[in-house]
Amino acid sequence: MRPSRFGFTIVICGRNEMPPTALRAAIVGIALLGAAASANAEVVRFKADLIPVAGTNSTASGSLTADYDTDSKKLIWNGTYKGVGTYATSASFHGAGAGPRRAFVRILNVDSPFEGTAILSAPQGEGLVAGEWQIVVRTSGFPKGELRGQLVRN
Repeated sequence: MRPSRFGFTIVICGRNEMPPTALRAAIVGIALLGAAASANAEVVRFKADLIPVAGTNSTASGSLTADYDTDSKKLIWNGTYKGVGTYATSASFHGAGAGPRRAFVRILNVDSPFEGTAILSAPQGEGLVAGEWQIVVRTSGFPKGELRGQLVRN
């Protein structure tokens, strides 16, 4: 074993030793390859102002923040709302209405404050990043939605 000036030990076995400069070059190449692979990853932050759905005459309001990791495809969100006429019954994210980026993600915890996570498909993630997603909060008084908000990059 030979100690390395890089802080780790290099173990060389057999007669055909790799020259130290070639070994260093290989280590640097592997490190750069790993850095390049993660360089494309990005966490995109979104926000949505929750406003009453047209025609409800609701005075409710709320907000949502979300982070989307483009590498793992994980969406993490948290939000709050207040002033709904009755109790919330469901909430969901909706993407494009048709086509390959069509999206629907049900929010399981709808009591305010709420939070959750989901793993998106690649086309769903593309639609989210393209600004095609909105959130809808439904209540017993407005089963088609009392609050809605467009997810926009923050």
